[in-house]
Amino acid sequence: MRILIITNKMPYPPRDGGSIASLALAEALNDVGNQVTILSMNTSKHFVKPEDLPVKLTEKIKFIIVPINTDIRFNELFTNLIFSKKPYNAERFVSENFKTQLENELKSENYDLVQLEGLYLCPYIETIRQNSNAKIALRSHNIEHEIWQRAASNEKNIVKKRYKNILKKRIRNYKLNYLNKYDFLVPITERDGKKYSDLGNFKPIHVTPTGIDEVNYIKDDTNSKFPGIFHIGALDWIPNQEGIRWFIDNVWIKFKANYPQFEFYLAGRNAPKRFEKYLKDKKIVYLGEIEDANKFINDKSIMIVPLLSGSGMRIKIIEGMVLGKSIITTSIGTEGIPTTHEENILIADNPQTFYENLEKICLNKDLHKKISSNAIDFVNTNFDNLNIAKNLTAFYHKNINT
Repeated sequence: MRILIITNKMPYPPRDGGSIASLALAEALNDVGNQVTILSMNTSKHFVKPEDLPVKLTEKIKFIIVPINTDIRFNELFTNLIFSKKPYNAERFVSENFKTQLENELKSENYDLVQLEGLYLCPYIETIRQNSNAKIALRSHNIEHEIWQRAASNEKNIVKKRYKNILKKRIRNYKLNYLNKYDFLVPITERDGKKYSDLGNFKPIHVTPTGIDEVNYIKDDTNSKFPGIFHIGALDWIPNQEGIRWFIDNVWIKFKANYPQFEFYLAGRNAPKRFEKYLKDKKIVYLGEIEDANKFINDKSIMIVPLLSGSGMRIKIIEGMVLGKSIITTSIGTEGIPTTHEENILIADNPQTFYENLEKICLNKDLHKKISSNAIDFVNTNFDNLNIAKNLTAFYHKNINT
């Protein structure tokens, strides 16, 4: 099957949840016998020089890279807020140049399927219909309006709260506008699929989580510190900033006072200067962007994922689990991942229980070993990348031919 995957940011290098999800599935679809092409926006935020793509990757997958400026411009943001009913998040990805490149590719190649990696690519559905007979799949990475709904509920600043509520409403309406205009829906979790059904989706659904290729995740605890408390994630993502602040202010300060021998290591890219200053003031061991994420994770033991908002599936939790980390997260953090508290993960939704779980795991290495072992087994059983791609391919074949 010939598949064109469209992304609104370069999936390489796979440094954040969205790029990891897009690239992992593209590679797996290729590996199970499909011919895959990726048409990607090359934005300034995630800019990649085409020559920097690994040869072993471009030998498998054809890349068409289109430079697009999606930088936030405050005059455009203000104009959008006053005069438009569409979310500015989405409007930034509407590009005539990208549309032209898409038209040219569809006219030059006969694709069976076009897979859109996210809601903000839906404006190109009409272009695909006009230039190709290919079926269209929307791969939903999360429930976008839910992210802003939760962020608004946690916001203390009245102005920011108001704006986040406006975005929530606009993104929900935006989603409803494109509901069922695709042929297939490919949510990343069962929960997200149900949310779409509740909104009125009647197109065929196939849940496709982000899978793990064991070759890329080798557990090596040779230099692992215990407890080695850490977090890693994109620090320009508001839910990550929000959750880390909550953890530090409500859990870590008290914990550090009682256990001064322990440190909290934080790694991630694109942290705003004000957030970096906050981390420095709190005496967190902040490392910024690191070259080898797997080594950083392998060298620690206890992973903190204190999410209070967000949606979809947290890929870093799956990565941490397959590398044998004990993870403490919230119910929102593990949404879409059918984990079990105190078996393969620790779940805490308020400062007191988060503190208690952190204390319990830091003082009990046997508990860590149990959760670590169970976490690895859990991921290997439920998130094998090739099996996920085989099942999705079978779903596409069945529905394209009916």
